[in-house]
Amino acid sequence: MTTLATTGRVQVLGAPGDRHEEVLTPEALDFIGRLDAAFAARRFDLLTERRRRSALLRGGTPLDFSRATRPIRDDPDWRVARPAPGLTDRRVEITGPPERSMAVNALNSGAQVWMADFEDATSPTWENIVRGQLTLIDAIDRRIDFTTTSGREYRLTDRPATIMVRPRGWHLTEKHLVVDDRPVHAALVDFGLYFFHCARRQIDAGSGPYFYLPKLENRYEARLWNDVFLLAQDLLDIPRGTIRATVLIETITAAFEMEEILYELREHSAGLNAGRWDYLFSLIKNFAHRPDFVLPDRATVTMTAPFMRAYTELLVRTCHKRGAHAIGGMAAQLPGGEPAAREAALATVRLDKEREAEDGFDGSWVAHPGLVPVCRTVFDEVLGERPHQLERTRDDVHITAEHLVAVRRTAGRPTPEGVRDNIAVALRYYDAWLRGQGAVALNGLMEDAATAEIARVQIWQWLKHRAVDRETVLGLLDEELAALGATYPWAQLDQVRDLFERTALGRELPAFFTTEAYARHLVGRPAVRG
Repeated sequence: MTTLATTGRVQVLGAPGDRHEEVLTPEALDFIGRLDAAFAARRFDLLTERRRRSALLRGGTPLDFSRATRPIRDDPDWRVARPAPGLTDRRVEITGPPERSMAVNALNSGAQVWMADFEDATSPTWENIVRGQLTLIDAIDRRIDFTTTSGREYRLTDRPATIMVRPRGWHLTEKHLVVDDRPVHAALVDFGLYFFHCARRQIDAGSGPYFYLPKLENRYEARLWNDVFLLAQDLLDIPRGTIRATVLIETITAAFEMEEILYELREHSAGLNAGRWDYLFSLIKNFAHRPDFVLPDRATVTMTAPFMRAYTELLVRTCHKRGAHAIGGMAAQLPGGEPAAREAALATVRLDKEREAEDGFDGSWVAHPGLVPVCRTVFDEVLGERPHQLERTRDDVHITAEHLVAVRRTAGRPTPEGVRDNIAVALRYYDAWLRGQGAVALNGLMEDAATAEIARVQIWQWLKHRAVDRETVLGLLDEELAALGATYPWAQLDQVRDLFERTALGRELPAFFTTEAYARHLVGRPAVRG
């Protein structure tokens, strides 16, 4: 990496790119530096607490609802803030990376909300991060229209979706921005650059700076975000409460603190989302050492599994009790191919969205514009002219700690097909991610990092408890690497193998493959497209 610029205590590393100077202004970098100075120590302490709690869970400490915060849960009077402009009706939300053509398609899709994803759907090359910020600025300024070299036109409609931004999680760093030779926290980079450049733009446009917060594990991490919001608004002289954020409940520990998370963010809260795939990853990861938590093939662990159903019903009840939106999980199907396959994919999506709408969710996620109509139709049938169904308080739902970890009722053995599929998916996603692509079409689904995380932790868990033998896994690894190389001659097979061995076959289970891959393979490299 080469030095690009220095401003105050913040040093920018990496090769300069087209229009980078529009994002990396001295004022924006100073803003990030002030956020980092205020919150770096707290972030470090919270990550230390994550590791401590993870060790307790591995040792058999049970999860339960906190007795210390029972007064918050028992208080019937508090509510989160009323929906902000553009966030009253959220029946369809589309997600994807802030890549220019995908952004136009998402904004024009007919969905109420587009979540620009710097986290699981973005491989964090420096170019991807900076270009993503430029995409957002151009979209708000309506300068995003363009025509490809093949003549295809991308033009923004008059009524695009409301923009929400998902920054990277607290566990990640951005090594192209450093303070005193220490990387700045990636969450503050993604949040800070967008907020600095776009908060006023969005307010002037009648919207606001809205966010999705990933990978939170407890109320203290929510409190940290709330304090970041308060300081950011004060520094830019923006009224407190202007920021709104939806928290993804995608960790098993956060599922036990949903009300507390809403309470910490109540002035800035826009609700909770059922981040189903990362939630499953979190559960497997936290209990991977325990034989009573071994799960069968991931494809067979559906949202009707008792522990998954308990989690989503508790989420709806919690949100509506506090006047907050409950947003359903991702439909990742790609509605293409042969007519029969397309109809089957759409039927699967419809069944999933019908369950969510009937359970009380106020909206749901899709990964492809072609899924917007079916999701909208389902929620239209339930909501009618209403923008949401917050009045459905789901007082009939009574979820205990035992319900949330009732994995035994879903227990089973992995199949040979399931083992091979996990290895194949992890390898193909790793290769794409290392080449700078975070949203990947695999087997008829639009996959992101959560898919690879589930696949690799299941392999580790199955090996740990001898549900599959190591020789079989190594043989399949060789076969699938060969198949990957035959399909994609440019695949970086040695790096892919190294990453898989480190994250799925080692003695210890790394918390995230992205931290391993970023540190060893990605920093300083440009994206390489096949």
